[in-house]
Amino acid sequence: MHDDRSPVLVGVGRVLGNRDRTVAGAREPLRLAADAVQAAAADAGEPGVRLLRELDSISVAHTASWAYDDLPALLAERLAAEPRRRFSAPVGGHWPAALVDAAAARIAAGETRIELVAGAEASASVTMVERAGVEPGGDLGWTAEPGGTARFGPDDLGSPAMQAAGLVLPTRVYPLVDLAHGHAVGETPAETMSRGAEVFAALSRVASTQATAWNPAERTVAEILDVGPGNRMVCEPYPLAVNAMPLVDQAAAVLVVSRGLARERGIPESAMVHVWGGAGATDAADVLARATLAGSPALCSVFDRTLASAGLTADEIDVVDLYSCFPVVPRLAARYLGRDVAGLAGATGGHSAYGGPLSSYSLHAIAACAARIRAGPRTALVHANGGYLTHQHALVLAAEPHVDGYVGDPEPHDVAEPGPAPCPRGEHLVTVEAATVEYDRDGLPRQGFLVGRTADGRRLAGCTPAGDAASTRTLSLFPEGTGSPAGPAVVGRQVRVTPIGENVQVDPGRE
Repeated sequence: MHDDRSPVLVGVGRVLGNRDRTVAGAREPLRLAADAVQAAAADAGEPGVRLLRELDSISVAHTASWAYDDLPALLAERLAAEPRRRFSAPVGGHWPAALVDAAAARIAAGETRIELVAGAEASASVTMVERAGVEPGGDLGWTAEPGGTARFGPDDLGSPAMQAAGLVLPTRVYPLVDLAHGHAVGETPAETMSRGAEVFAALSRVASTQATAWNPAERTVAEILDVGPGNRMVCEPYPLAVNAMPLVDQAAAVLVVSRGLARERGIPESAMVHVWGGAGATDAADVLARATLAGSPALCSVFDRTLASAGLTADEIDVVDLYSCFPVVPRLAARYLGRDVAGLAGATGGHSAYGGPLSSYSLHAIAACAARIRAGPRTALVHANGGYLTHQHALVLAAEPHVDGYVGDPEPHDVAEPGPAPCPRGEHLVTVEAATVEYDRDGLPRQGFLVGRTADGRRLAGCTPAGDAASTRTLSLFPEGTGSPAGPAVVGRQVRVTPIGENVQVDPGRE
């Protein structure tokens, strides 16, 4: 590939908005995104403003906190730009990495020379002003095209089978995967919980150094494990401190250009961060149709392909920023990479401490890794995750160009493996494959969620009636309600499942 077409990041910008949660400080996502873009242009130096006017493409990560018919067009209008390509991504945390990778591929192919990728959320302000009785569109003048809070459709929640089993929230699904993974690698539930706390304590130390972090206070492992007021249990084994924090106002933007153009505009080589490329992969959208709940074939695929094309081993990557919405994602990634997870806290700080602006988080990670590379490290690996470990994308950034220029494979590979047959509704004795108990805001067990396998290998999933104390006690890691996990591991035990209306009752099975 011609050296002039090698894709580089020349401007990165991150914006923190309204952490004090005041009505006067509320900025809509469009304005936050525009501010992040201006910060990226300023980061590119004197050529930055001209680059914005000459944009070939604007790609925007999905915004959930406010609805727009065409956010890229509105953003282009604010920037006085006329890009011939505009794209709004669907829901998914993997998209920013995929968008930057695709932009780099187009630049390497000579299809474009200047691309902008941006993303913004204002969930904290939207929630605050609505509680205050303020209407953002009418009272604050936010964009009304169409305006209002964006809505998720049924397809965004999960398959019909997942919806029937109540597995429609990330806070329910990711704990199931973590406990299944912990059982597979021989951990006790207490060890699984502690490992997650270690990861998020390390992330909080990174976030404490970030000017745009939403929760920059450093937290210890003991503080994260201390379940109580202010850190209630959400779904076992995850207290609030290891859950993503989506109620934030944050935006990020990056400018991707050809190396030849950057040189032409006088941008110094030291300011260029080279996009070597990455890879994407997709698992079965239906979690209950997957071959296993204890791992992620898509995650393995993107790491294998990204590192192979870059000609690197995992140990040769200087900075690894793992998507950290819940502990199981970085735990799975670190185990596959053969690296200590607490040592892979990266450059951003994770969704709890840095903040989790939904689909745009990994754009902040790309910007943070670019800043790290400018400060000395040679390479960075950014990992992004979407759905319920459904979509994965990884991207390598570097201080120097790759000998072969851009080496990415941005189109996602479908790596779904055949899963077990579903179990017909009825009374069954099953071996628990994964289970969790959800708590209410008062810290009391509310409802259990179960995935199990019958003796012939079929998979059964269901949720207990809200308030069914006997069923939740059977599934709970905290049968006495306090302290660290005191009961035996739930995964691997036999239980009897009996249909109760749309729910299931769960009783101890034969030992």
